[in-house]
Amino acid sequence: MKLTLMTGSLLAAACLATAANADKLDDIMGSGTLRCAVTLDFPPMGSRDADNNPIGFDVDYCRDLAAALGVEAEIVETPFPDRIPALVSGRADVGVASTSDTLERAKTAGFTIPYFAFTNVVLTREDAGITDFDGLKGKTVGSVAGTFEGIALEGNVKEWGEGSYRPYQSQADVFLALSQGQIDATVVTSTVASSVVASGSYPGLTIKGDAPYDVDYVALIALRNEYGLLNYLDLFINQQVRTGRYQELFEKWVGGDAPDLTVSKVYR
Repeated sequence: MKLTLMTGSLLAAACLATAANADKLDDIMGSGTLRCAVTLDFPPMGSRDADNNPIGFDVDYCRDLAAALGVEAEIVETPFPDRIPALVSGRADVGVASTSDTLERAKTAGFTIPYFAFTNVVLTREDAGITDFDGLKGKTVGSVAGTFEGIALEGNVKEWGEGSYRPYQSQADVFLALSQGQIDATVVTSTVASSVVASGSYPGLTIKGDAPYDVDYVALIALRNEYGLLNYLDLFINQQVRTGRYQELFEKWVGGDAPDLTVSKVYR
């Protein structure tokens, strides 16, 4: 009887220990589904095709991650401002949404090593009279609130002491405002600018030079205490690069050579 009780106690303790050690990575594999928060108004990273299906670099990246985990991918459409709230509220497991790795955001979310890197350009209208970044001074400009380029551009306007800055909730709102003359220009990633101009969806938009901003390194995100999941994501990004899949996806959605994901004199 005592032996039976002792055995039962040990089994119960083992089960409790297993439950206590389980993390989000276990939950995802157990559920059979990986829910990725993806921004779908940010081509070529994320958008919808003619049949309204999610497509883009981030969409394929989520599907690659799900395949590595042996589960199905579920794309959770998530506007830029809602990326971290989607994780905190439990609507998504991982953010694959071109999220800049800022220290402020890291107070709430956990960041991986970079999986993509952006440079920024000036996107304006052909009739706005803007020829380069310096031409933005005194103009009405806008961007998506809280993004890397949005924060930088708003800071520029304050520094110049002239012109005005207007924040928007989505990239589509910015492009519409620009095409309708509500703003004169925006600063946006070169990949998105090229995609928008090539699409012809907003006639009259044109790229006018680079913005003097640092390279915008973006990471996958998860809840900051999910160390097991974040460690797995770091290794997954490493494997994507080492196997050539990163370059393959870049050629498919952007074209050319994929940018370096390392920072000089910093170990990543």
